[in-house]
Amino acid sequence: MPCKLMLIARSMPISPVVSKKRKHAGETAALTISRPELQIDGSDREFRGFVHGMLAFAARLEAVRSGFASLIGLTGIQYTILISVQHLQHQGDVSVSMIAEHLRVSGAFVTTETGKLLKLGLLTKRPDPQDGRRVCLSITRKGRDLLKRLAPTQVQVNDVLFEFMDASEFRQFRAMVDRMAACGDRAVDLLDYFAKLREGTGTFGSRLKS
Repeated sequence: MPCKLMLIARSMPISPVVSKKRKHAGETAALTISRPELQIDGSDREFRGFVHGMLAFAARLEAVRSGFASLIGLTGIQYTILISVQHLQHQGDVSVSMIAEHLRVSGAFVTTETGKLLKLGLLTKRPDPQDGRRVCLSITRKGRDLLKRLAPTQVQVNDVLFEFMDASEFRQFRAMVDRMAACGDRAVDLLDYFAKLREGTGTFGSRLKS
């Protein structure tokens, strides 16, 4: 009986569902980039691989930051602000707006998070001598000691995280980072624009066709 069922199954035509799946598998996916510099033989396959690789690395970079922060009892952004103040104060007075510009976040957000660091005794603030409406931030001895204890772990982890780079590649990539962030800001603004179009029409892209 099982052999008879196998013979019947072999003689049956492939179902429309299966045929449809095979047909779709051979179709070419729509391009996600139009710039020829980012295509290879008219395909965006390598570009997609690049984006997905960047996303994977970004996730690990964020995980490392969160890990550093947790070792000293802070959140990721609190740790980033603290170490940013430490590095930037070598250039002079550090303001909230300077931190916001450095990290590409809003001033209000930095104000909220620095308030928490002030309460923890890791930062201090004083009036800006040039502008009484602003405050200058400084890292405290407690904050410096915290980062000093973390530094040996940072060295080991960062050496592994970026071991794929040589000196030349590091200089090239460092020169690109600010441009990457600026393009990212413009891309987010454009996406927000499309989102507003969708809210106004109810269907993505319909306004563009009119």
